[in-house]
Amino acid sequence: MRTSAFEILGPIMVGPSSSHTAGALRIALVARSLGPRPFAQVDFTLYNSFAQTYKGHGTDRALVAGILGLAPDDRRVRDSFTLAEQAGLAFSFSPASKEAGVGRHPNTVRVNMLGRNGQRTSVTGESLGGGRIRISSIDDVNIELTGDYPTLFIVQRDRPGALASITGTLSATNTNIASIHTFRKERGGFAYTIIEADEPISSSVLTRIQLLPQVVMASKVDIPGTVQLRPDSARKFDFNTGSELLGACKREHISIGKLMRAREVELLGADTRSEQLATKKMTRVLDAMRTETTAALEKPKLSLGGLIGGQARSVAQAASCYSAALLGTTLSQAVTYAMATIERSASMGVIVAAPTAGSAGIVPGAVRAVAKATHATQDQMLQALWCASAIGALLARNASVAGAEGGCQAEVGSAAAMGAAALVELLGGTAQTALSAASTALANLLGLVCDPVRGLVEYPCQNRNVIGVVDAFSAAQLALSGVRDPIPFDEVVDAMQKVGQSLPATLRETALGGLAAEPSAASARSLCALCDACDS
Repeated sequence: MRTSAFEILGPIMVGPSSSHTAGALRIALVARSLGPRPFAQVDFTLYNSFAQTYKGHGTDRALVAGILGLAPDDRRVRDSFTLAEQAGLAFSFSPASKEAGVGRHPNTVRVNMLGRNGQRTSVTGESLGGGRIRISSIDDVNIELTGDYPTLFIVQRDRPGALASITGTLSATNTNIASIHTFRKERGGFAYTIIEADEPISSSVLTRIQLLPQVVMASKVDIPGTVQLRPDSARKFDFNTGSELLGACKREHISIGKLMRAREVELLGADTRSEQLATKKMTRVLDAMRTETTAALEKPKLSLGGLIGGQARSVAQAASCYSAALLGTTLSQAVTYAMATIERSASMGVIVAAPTAGSAGIVPGAVRAVAKATHATQDQMLQALWCASAIGALLARNASVAGAEGGCQAEVGSAAAMGAAALVELLGGTAQTALSAASTALANLLGLVCDPVRGLVEYPCQNRNVIGVVDAFSAAQLALSGVRDPIPFDEVVDAMQKVGQSLPATLRETALGGLAAEPSAASARSLCALCDACDS
């Protein structure tokens, strides 16, 4: 498993969806780095879930923002259409037919670029959930490119010695190759080479490769916000399953949070600078969570689709009347934090995907509320977040955290499991107790469908984040009380994956089933009645 903690608690991004907004933007950023700039026109062909919900998720704005070179957390993402017009860039969107999407990933887009020099390039990408992406083809040549590591993309003539001249240049400049893959359509035409390196590739090295006789084009793949890892690292503290995680914690006599932090340091290079960088990155995550959980309480904003805005503050204001009899002070606080995060995301504010934007309120809501109640230190909160990221990494590797793949159980269910484990860590529980809490939280939400009304990450998403927080609290309390889940974590994860595969496509983020298919979901008047932001 090569997943970084910051691919799970991250990216820090503009909402409302990590897969449909941040992931789409990252695909466009890669396409931009490979395309014939400056662009005259860019056309986007959208497949499956992307085709069904691209307007409601802001996928269209995110794709254009990526082509313009904006980062996932740039507040100007919402204004990308205007920025493109100002730059003289023409763009269009074409939802593909259902038949055209058969066999493709649920979140797929083909980016067709026309340069001002008349050159054309097409890049097809897939958004895997949580902002992670994979480029699956360039100019209809099947490849696999993620941008997780310092990467070179090279188009060369398929001639004897062409590849040797490229690798020779890298060797002469002391650039160590971690992996190399070459693809071609036919013999004697063009070949496409992807090279992953151990260290960032300098501009001077890139220039030397571009000047090689058989090289047609060479560029660095650079995705802002992506955590680039050392391909040869993460050995001592690595794990691929829950049982391996527990074994590593027992072997090292440390908690899940401490083990995950040590693993991240290894991934980053295992030196003093890596220690400092890991702490700095997680502190930035925590700081962003503090803002996202309070901004909408202080100044509510209407969401992009108009379904939510102000509900978090209403719950906070009513807590003094009902919390003693119902949720209690700490859980009420956690609920308002979670709701506020989804409101900020739905208005295209900056949030932390945890592990996705649709479930972003659960982990920060739970951790911040309990930390406040227990007067936890910042270091204790950071350790809880490291623990949450370990659980999320396992879920992403062995099942899915994408609603388009596994339904809402993959998003809210995963976040609840992460939150439950984080609370156990925060309260001093053992690694075994934390993993049991994660099992219970995930098991409680098996089968939860993803049915965003009108394709918006607003309703019922905000309410389900509330359920996720409550689930995390109850699972943590059960585990800490000695009520251990009888089904091992790895088996619960396996069950979630199988349930997700069994769900029909209509219940996996397409907005074609569940609540999204009910009559009131299509009525503007009924939806408007849900919001008290105006009198119209």
